[in-house]
Amino acid sequence: MNKKIKGLIREEKNLVKILLEVQKEIGYLPKEIMEYISKEKNIPLSKVYRIATFYKAFSLTPKGKFHIKVCSGTACHVRGSENLLNFLCKYTGSEPGKISKDGKYSIEKVNCLGVCAIGPVAVINGKYYGKLNQLKLKKLLEKIENEDKERERI
Repeated sequence: MNKKIKGLIREEKNLVKILLEVQKEIGYLPKEIMEYISKEKNIPLSKVYRIATFYKAFSLTPKGKFHIKVCSGTACHVRGSENLLNFLCKYTGSEPGKISKDGKYSIEKVNCLGVCAIGPVAVINGKYYGKLNQLKLKKLLEKIENEDKERERI
C-alpha cells in the first residue's frame, strides 16, 4: 500500500470518501486495504464491507484497463444490447463479471444506465456511447485501444 493511501486513511474521517479515493487510486477495493481501514479507523470490518457492497460505485474485484458496462434495460434490449454483449465477449475474450486474461477488458451487464433515448448504450471507462451496433462498437474499441497505445508511447 502506497504512502498516499496510508496518509489518506489516517487523515480522512469520512469512510465513503476514503473508499472512493482508494478505488480511484487502485481501481477496486482489495480485502487487505479494507482490513487496514478497519483497524486504522477502529471501524468494524463488517461496516466497511457493508458500505463497500451497498454502493454500486465500489468494486471488490479488479477491473480491466477498459471497463465496459452494457445496458440491458428494456429500451436497450429491444434495440440489440444482447448482440453487443455477445460481440464484446468474443472481441475481448471475456464475459460479464470477469476480466480478460490480458487484463485489458472487463465487462459488466447492468440493468439500466438511464439514457434510454440513445440505446443501445455502453459505458467505457465512465464515458457514455449511444446508438451502438456491433460495427460502431468495434470501431470505437479500436480507436480507444489506438489512443491508449499512443499515450503509452509518449
